[in-house]
Amino acid sequence: MPAPTFQVSQPRIPEPVARPRSDRHPDRGRGEPWALAAVLFAACTVVSVGRYRHMATLSWDLGIFEQVVRSYARLRAPVADLKGPGFVILGDHFSPVTALLAPVYRLFPSPVTLLVAQAALFALSAVPVTRAATRLLGHRQGLALGLAYGLSWGVQRAVDFDFHEICFAVPLIAFSLEALLARRPRAALGWALPLVLVKEDLGLTLAAIALVVAWRARGSSPRAVRYALGVAVFGVAATVLVLTVVVPAFNTDGGYDYWNKVSGAGSPFDGSGTKLRTLAWLLVPTSGLLALRSPLALVALPTLGWRFLSGDEHYWGTDWHYSAVLMPVVFLALADALPAVRRSTRAWLRSYAAHLPAAVAAAALALTTSLPLAQLTEAEVYRRPAAVSDVERLLARIPDDATVEANIGPISRLTARCRVFWLGDTRGVLPEYIALENIDGRYRDPVGYARTLHPLAEYTVAGQAAGYVVLERRTATAGV
Repeated sequence: MPAPTFQVSQPRIPEPVARPRSDRHPDRGRGEPWALAAVLFAACTVVSVGRYRHMATLSWDLGIFEQVVRSYARLRAPVADLKGPGFVILGDHFSPVTALLAPVYRLFPSPVTLLVAQAALFALSAVPVTRAATRLLGHRQGLALGLAYGLSWGVQRAVDFDFHEICFAVPLIAFSLEALLARRPRAALGWALPLVLVKEDLGLTLAAIALVVAWRARGSSPRAVRYALGVAVFGVAATVLVLTVVVPAFNTDGGYDYWNKVSGAGSPFDGSGTKLRTLAWLLVPTSGLLALRSPLALVALPTLGWRFLSGDEHYWGTDWHYSAVLMPVVFLALADALPAVRRSTRAWLRSYAAHLPAAVAAAALALTTSLPLAQLTEAEVYRRPAAVSDVERLLARIPDDATVEANIGPISRLTARCRVFWLGDTRGVLPEYIALENIDGRYRDPVGYARTLHPLAEYTVAGQAAGYVVLERRTATAGV
């Protein structure tokens, strides 16, 4: 009988698991998101401050927000005289978060302070977007997605629009969604909670984030689900309370001035071409449509909802600052969707996912040639026009703390040191000076125009320069 033989099994050595490069070298990409943010901050600052230096302000918003921050810096109620003499801004939009700028403004009282702060906040938002993308996709693709986000058209349009309070919302949303993707539900909710202090509609965005947190935590943490649902209820309740109680309490007419933009709306299909183009811009160059595969895309619905339901066509398109809060949503939704798509059984879809971050970055670079950051390649943005110096010397003749009625051009040169009213809306106040941008010759007879504004006062031309005119009141009538 042959002797039995025994086979000794060899221990099985597990095959190495492929990990993203950032995981194999945890310190390698740690500083790159911050380096990207620093570059973005410099670029946004140059463009934004360059517009100010050229006196190319697009609206009165920069002046309004400076008046508000100046009031906070003086420990006073946030009055914006440009909205009407003594008008408390909380009766227009509920944005107490702007008080955070007061200490810096107290040290550097200038509209440039607001512009630089906005550039810093937008740049900061690139850090969580890049970190989350790197963690999910690996070093190179994560960095590509972070670059595409920093150059995204929504961020660039907002930088080009002087200053707006939504610059606080963008990093809050980015940090919140980063925490959500890292499976830290409490941190995600914590970052999102301050949105109710940024603007009245963002309570609904808070609710949307909370619902996504609850959905993601449903199988792993019942407690997190309860917290998230509670925060969602809070977000909706805060929005209702602010719109129906807080804002009307500060509003001189006892209501919310923007209801008429919804109540006066026609069919939701009005402007459908513009709305569809906005959706295409939102989803195609930023995410190749793959953002729709992530529940994070739901966070964009409240903002898109009020914009598209409004009867004001300015909200429908891609101009201005309205799409900035959507940028971290679509880019992080893409980062969330890509890992699953890479495991698809369809070869073409796997290939599409593998190349999409580079394609999105290339699209952002290509689009930048026709967006505000393209000014960085133009020498003019770094120069201060001689005509601007002439206008500033003219406006410097107006003494500090004077009352001034002005249109858009002179506003941001005066709100740091004067009490400025919007042209034609002084409501009984007789300003000591009227400052007009008259480059197009609209006011052929400035003195006569001043008489139509204030029949009981007499104004004479105090000076002119580069299309700007300053009128001084010569009567002894005291201002109200």
